[in-house]
Amino acid sequence: MNYDILDMNLAEAGKARIEWAEADMPVLKEIGERFAKDQTFAGIRIGCCMHVTTETANLVRALVAGGAEVALCASNLLSTQDDVAAALVKYYDVQVYAIKGVDTETYYKHIDSVIDFKPQIVMDDGCDVVSRVHSEYPELLEDIIGGTEETTTGVIRLKAMAADGALKYPIVAVNDANTKHMFDNRYGTGQSTIDGIVRATNRLLAGRTVVVSGYGWCGKGAAMRAEGIGANVIVCEIDPLMALEAVMDGHRVMPAAEAAKEADVWITVTGNINVIDEAMFANLKDGAILCNSGHFNCEINIPWLRENTASSSTVKPLVEEFVLRDGRKLYLLADGRLVNLACAEGHPASVMDMSFANQALAAEWMLANRVSLEPSVIDMPSEIDDDIARLKLESMGVRIDVLTPEQEKYLSSWTEGTV
Repeated sequence: MNYDILDMNLAEAGKARIEWAEADMPVLKEIGERFAKDQTFAGIRIGCCMHVTTETANLVRALVAGGAEVALCASNLLSTQDDVAAALVKYYDVQVYAIKGVDTETYYKHIDSVIDFKPQIVMDDGCDVVSRVHSEYPELLEDIIGGTEETTTGVIRLKAMAADGALKYPIVAVNDANTKHMFDNRYGTGQSTIDGIVRATNRLLAGRTVVVSGYGWCGKGAAMRAEGIGANVIVCEIDPLMALEAVMDGHRVMPAAEAAKEADVWITVTGNINVIDEAMFANLKDGAILCNSGHFNCEINIPWLRENTASSSTVKPLVEEFVLRDGRKLYLLADGRLVNLACAEGHPASVMDMSFANQALAAEWMLANRVSLEPSVIDMPSEIDDDIARLKLESMGVRIDVLTPEQEKYLSSWTEGTV
């Protein structure tokens, strides 16, 4: 079997951690058991470009149990858990191409290895496989049934492809499912981002000012958790509704150049480029910490920072100190890559249980509806979303009410009025 991992001797430790995560992923486990019984993906090749973590491993296990052949590569240079990669190869017969800390050339070589696997379904996390297949391997497009996309950044890229008429197969926007973005993006990103910052720096956040750029679901989560740990939160936004919501949530809102003057820690989660740029660097305080939880490391203008720095050095693992020409020191975490995965372990298993249940069921739905689907970005079917929410509640032992026949009739009637 083909693979490229760091060290097969790590497999036993990886297997133990995968099983630990499985205990907190009951919804995905139930889906995997059904897949195993029905052999849902028998004879289907699935290519995955995702963060190689314990939670991803359990998604892959569910697909393999359902009869799929799976090849997996990392969706970020620093997000691979090397013991998990080894365990997937040794114990679960998965072709894995992922090593934490590879260079960009190796990263794309690993993506090409998954493409060479000739997947019929592509599960992407950031749209790198999709864009590379379309640009470099167009001869493979006709054999691809469809795909799924896990991230906000990826969905943005896919919608741009669709608008240009460039997208050649259907893709379900798993990221936009309610049981994904409302929980994974908010509670998962929120907790794991703060976890990554604290692990990397061991700095007390209570009493400090944390700036959050972007108040989408990920930004909401980061702001919520920073406030919960005692930080003073400033939000930077371009969307008036998002900015208004941040104000109503109790945060200060101001332009980024002004926020820079107060920032002790700055978190970007926008999916855009150069969110922290020259104007912000000019105003940052000595000792400010910069990090990113968006998918790509373009949100902080690192090239500008490197070009305008007197010196730089690594002061702790994944903490780089930049001494500016005026003597101020700035600290960049994880080279501006996903701080929650590079410096911590990513989202907790419990929240990824819903996200990867979405991935698994979206792939099943796409396979079942392959004849009728056109090349486009497709919303997650609401019935799947609702079913995942129901299963999650059941796994938590939470019960909810059910409408009575009288209530159902009332809601479907227009004749009732004021009495």
